[in-house]
Amino acid sequence: MTYPQETRRNGFNILKTWNEEPLIIIMGLAILFRLLAAVFARGWGMLDDHYLIIEAPQSWIFGHDYNAWLPGSRGNTGPSGHNFFYPGLHYVLFTFMKWVNFNDPQEKMLVVRLLHGAFSLITVFYGYRIVETMDGKKPARLAGLLLAITFFMPWTSVRNLAESTCIPFVMLGFWQLLRPCRNPATFGVAFLAGILFGLAADIRYQLILFPAGVAVQMIFQRRWKETAGIITGVICSFLVIQSVIDIINWGYPFAEFVGYIRVNITDRNSYFILPWYNYFLTVGGIMLPPVSLLLFYGFFRGWKRYMTLFFPAALFFAFHSYFPNKQERFILPFIPFFIMVGVMGYYRYVVPSPFWTRKKAWLRGSWIFFWVINLLLLTGLTFMYSKRAQVEAMYYLYRYPYVNNMILEDEEANVPLLPLFYTGKWPGYPEKIPGETSIYQRVAAIAAGPRFYHPQFFLFYGEKELDRRVLVAQKSFPQLVYETTIEPGFVDKIMHRLNPVNKAKNIYIYRNAEFYKTKAE
Repeated sequence: MTYPQETRRNGFNILKTWNEEPLIIIMGLAILFRLLAAVFARGWGMLDDHYLIIEAPQSWIFGHDYNAWLPGSRGNTGPSGHNFFYPGLHYVLFTFMKWVNFNDPQEKMLVVRLLHGAFSLITVFYGYRIVETMDGKKPARLAGLLLAITFFMPWTSVRNLAESTCIPFVMLGFWQLLRPCRNPATFGVAFLAGILFGLAADIRYQLILFPAGVAVQMIFQRRWKETAGIITGVICSFLVIQSVIDIINWGYPFAEFVGYIRVNITDRNSYFILPWYNYFLTVGGIMLPPVSLLLFYGFFRGWKRYMTLFFPAALFFAFHSYFPNKQERFILPFIPFFIMVGVMGYYRYVVPSPFWTRKKAWLRGSWIFFWVINLLLLTGLTFMYSKRAQVEAMYYLYRYPYVNNMILEDEEANVPLLPLFYTGKWPGYPEKIPGETSIYQRVAAIAAGPRFYHPQFFLFYGEKELDRRVLVAQKSFPQLVYETTIEPGFVDKIMHRLNPVNKAKNIYIYRNAEFYKTKAE
């Protein structure tokens, strides 16, 4: 039984810890929610965080090339501008897992999410320390808390997004420049910071704007040693790593980097064209107004005092605002620095101002509104199993020892991408035949061909006229029998209701008894 005195004592200890050692509570919350997200937030968020970072290296393990990136692969026409460093790290990890016979796809992805979540704790820890060093404990507490549990932070932290995985390296780079026990006017300190900035750019090319912004500041301040250190460090970790990878793949350096620049210039107006102010709306929305407006004010009002952080972050933001192709994930590296500078500016220029001193109740209400909404969204995202139907359908096939071919049929001839990674194998899709007007022409042609190409499974996407579609398929493969139904996740269904473009349909799996007489246990 808990007595009132014990409750007060425990509550007082928490309050005392928050006042004296807030980083303990901040890191505890960060660890808790990233651990929950790693366990429960399965699936993927955007196509890139699975099909570029997970599907590609796993296909290399099986002797395929899913995205046709590698020289000599069918469909490869040369360097296409894809960064091999981050997928390459996953290739090394998956190779090790294969070597130790750790093959279950869901368990492999749990390890991947745990590793990403643990790595993201660097952002929280050093974000707090940087703000504390620059402006004291009070703004550091709020900045640290926002970095730990802003609703999308744990979820993005366990995703395979280059835009979020690069952030800890940038944070470590700034910590090297700003930590109080170091003399900033040394080549060595700046060189180490440059190494870390370069590693961030190895994961996401656009992060080169951060060390560029730092170097420009140093040049204007005539800090020549530090400028040389930053540039040399970036050369060592970015240019060297990228050139070595491209020499191995293509026989000459910077093939993919140059290809990336070329593709982004030629295709900059090809898709996702949004106005220059779009990222103001994005950041203002996800940081929840009116608090986001206060942080914007603090960010721009404190530009001069916090120039070391402000200018590189603002340069990154300005470039992406100017560039026509815009996606929400592109701006993720900006968010932690927006929070840090915004919070410091908020405490220095908003809280003590005579205008806001007369409106303390409004400020308090704004933060209460922020934390209530944030908590609701945090709970939803942390436990969100995204793209459940596609993942579980493929994972269902993992229990079968041999799956060489399968057919995915959609009621509207608009099938989704299936993550073959979760099958633990690499089954193929039948290719389209000349003159084909329906998938059933393809099915009939396959049925008339060698048994080697016969599908072990049919996957019917959506329930519209399902019985008719199954009967048509059974004309070519009469031994098709119903196996199971995989439903989309709860959040997937909600997103579909909000926007029908977001697909969320059942997947009906039929087994070809020609190969498997009974269900796998």
